[in-house]
Amino acid sequence: MLNNEQLKGIAKDVGIVIGIVVAFLVICWLVFGLWTPMYVVSSGSMEPNMNIGDIVFVRSIDRAGVVTWNDAANMSNPRVKFGNPGDVILFRPLGSDSYTPIIHRAMYYVEAGDEMWPGGPAAPHAGYITKGDNEQTNALLDQQTSISPGMPIKEEWIIGTSQFRIPFVGRIRLLFAS
Repeated sequence: MLNNEQLKGIAKDVGIVIGIVVAFLVICWLVFGLWTPMYVVSSGSMEPNMNIGDIVFVRSIDRAGVVTWNDAANMSNPRVKFGNPGDVILFRPLGSDSYTPIIHRAMYYVEAGDEMWPGGPAAPHAGYITKGDNEQTNALLDQQTSISPGMPIKEEWIIGTSQFRIPFVGRIRLLFAS
C-alpha cells in the first residue's frame, strides 16, 4: 500500500508530465498553427528528399503561403525546400478525412477551366497540381493518377507546408501502424 508521501510524489510526477505535454502542444500551436504538426512519411514517393520513416514538421496553410515549383523556379533567388524549388504540401486527397494525407510538391496553380497539363483536360476548379519527387514511382502528376484523379488540390484541402524533417525517427510509429 502506498503512503501519503508516495502518492504525493506520483501526483507531482504525473502533473509534471501533463504540464510538459500541454506546454509542447501550446508551443506547436504558436509556432506551426497546428496542435499536431508532425507527420510520418509512409511511402517512397518523395525520395530522395524525404524517406519512409522521416518525421516532417508542417506549418498550417493559414500561416504559410504556398510557393509552387513553377513560381520558385522563376525567382531570382528561388525558394528551395527539400532539395527542389517550391513548397512541399500536406493535403487531404479529394478533401476527405477518410484518406491518408499525401505529402507532395506543389508544381503549379491552375484556374478553373485551365488545362491541368499540356494537352490535358480542363480543371474543374482552381487549385494546385502536385507530384511526388521520386521520378521512378511518380513519373506523372497526381492529377493523372489515382491520388487526385482530374482534381487540382483546393486550398482548403491543404493541411500545411512542410518546414523541416527529422530522418527515420518515425519508423517506430510505422511499426505500430501495420
